[in-house]
Amino acid sequence: MKKNIKILCMAVILLAASVSASCMSGVRLNTQGARDSEVAGTYSVIFYGCNFNNDFETVAFLDKDGDGYAFEPYAPDFKYRVKRGLGAKDALSEAERFVNCGTAFRNIQLYKIIGPRGDILGYEVRPLYYPFVYGADDVLYTGYALRGDKVVITVSLAPWVENMLSGGRSHNGRD
Repeated sequence: MKKNIKILCMAVILLAASVSASCMSGVRLNTQGARDSEVAGTYSVIFYGCNFNNDFETVAFLDKDGDGYAFEPYAPDFKYRVKRGLGAKDALSEAERFVNCGTAFRNIQLYKIIGPRGDILGYEVRPLYYPFVYGADDVLYTGYALRGDKVVITVSLAPWVENMLSGGRSHNGRD
């Protein structure tokens, strides 16, 4: 009974956290699958994560230069770094190399980030893993909100991955 209450409390906390992240103020932006050949122009690349081996919160963002919008991760400075002024081919190549951070890395998935008028503001390069390792190939949640001239990016692990990595236990270490 006590264990069921803890599980229920953890589920409520995760739900509240995901709702608060998804309800951040600003216009929510959508993503759509993209091909390498679509990436053109000059970009600032945001390398998010890969702070230790098998850091699953690893993803790269290509922020299109000169479009009037700046990408800004909602995270402390030590979680990401930025490299500016890269051509499309170099930006994509470096992003692909960066997300190959984990031992179960299989491939990348490329998404375009769509602005409110349908214009492409940039791209997301996310890692896909071997599904037999974590139960699925995609373990990240990313969110985008437009606040003025900033695209605020949130990154988190899927709740079931968090649970698996914590050994199915709550984060306080007690059962």
